[in-house]
Amino acid sequence: MRKFIFNGSIISAIFGGFGTIQATRKGPNDWRTVLMWVSWLATLGIAIGTVVMNARDADALDD
Repeated sequence: MRKFIFNGSIISAIFGGFGTIQATRKGPNDWRTVLMWVSWLATLGIAIGTVVMNARDADALDD
């Protein structure tokens, strides 16, 4: 769990999520809002995948 909390890409994705929420609340709700959410979800997925792969690589080096 700690590897997710202290990872820079995860922290960046979370702050990006706050920006996306603010833009959704204050801005117009049109097709750009949907693309913003899709982009943020892709960013979050890539960040999580990167942390998981780095953890697997670290475990493989320990063996």
